[in-house]
Amino acid sequence: MEKSLLTIIQRIEQRNIMVIGDIVADVYLEGKISRISREAPVLILEHSEERVVPGGAANVVHNTATLSGNVYAVGVVGQDYAGQELARILANKNAYTNGLLVDNGRPTITKTRVMAGGQATVRQQIVRIDKEKKEALDHEIEQSIKAYITAHISNMHGVVISDYGSHTVTPDIMRYVIQTCGDKNIPCIVDSRYNIMEYSGIEVVKQNESEAAAAVGYDIIDQATLLSAGKTILEKLDAKAVLISRGPDGMTLFEETGTVTHIPVTNKSEVYDVTGAGDTVVATMILALAAGASYEDAARLSNFAAGIVVKKPGTATTTPEELRQAIGEHFE
Repeated sequence: MEKSLLTIIQRIEQRNIMVIGDIVADVYLEGKISRISREAPVLILEHSEERVVPGGAANVVHNTATLSGNVYAVGVVGQDYAGQELARILANKNAYTNGLLVDNGRPTITKTRVMAGGQATVRQQIVRIDKEKKEALDHEIEQSIKAYITAHISNMHGVVISDYGSHTVTPDIMRYVIQTCGDKNIPCIVDSRYNIMEYSGIEVVKQNESEAAAAVGYDIIDQATLLSAGKTILEKLDAKAVLISRGPDGMTLFEETGTVTHIPVTNKSEVYDVTGAGDTVVATMILALAAGASYEDAARLSNFAAGIVVKKPGTATTTPEELRQAIGEHFE
């Protein structure tokens, strides 16, 4: 097991991966509370710092890049600071950002968290402000995205669809990508927050427990409901594999062969922050599949990757070296 996982890590470097989906800017406004306002019974925050961090599909791009993949980002940003900053951050990680199309009619999807805390206090989130246009993509932008995908997809070793429900992945784009990956035998994985049952014909599905429960219409409360949900998604989508992440209970992989594999977490005692861990799982999984790994080995490698990033604050990434180290320590 250890040897096969280490071999996969060697092979994932320089794999060409396309990530298509909802590009999100996670913005953190940092400061400390100075006093209560005279204008209203509200706290005044003395602003000290503003950071933009890749979120949504952009976090999958970021994770793929830090794992040494050649990653092509495909999605929509606005003509704004958040979009420009995301493109800059991803380009600095050697991601290809020509597929990030600027739509003047909509802002970059932005989740701004106002964080407060002093030297002797715990830093905490005061409020979150979301900015997003809810309407469907402009037809011209949709066609431009499809044209970019068409021009580059043949050169890919793997494709990710990262669908956070913000309309980047239109029905036309979804069908085209699934069909093309199937025809060209390119591994393709989807992580969809609200819409997974629309992805008929996709090869690999990634869901967390609550997303899977919503998809099948009943709560996952025990082993029986977990097995039922996984098999239902697998069969209804005619997928090859379904991976359900289950927080402290690890992951469960369902394969079309009928094999079900439970994978326990690698570091239950050291969980710090689970934000964005699902994106790490997806990035690692597609790189491993692109490198020729089995579904089980790909899932096990992604489990190690998730175990690394949950020990880091916020939306985090990992590297091939950290993966090697974590696997080595686990099998000591």
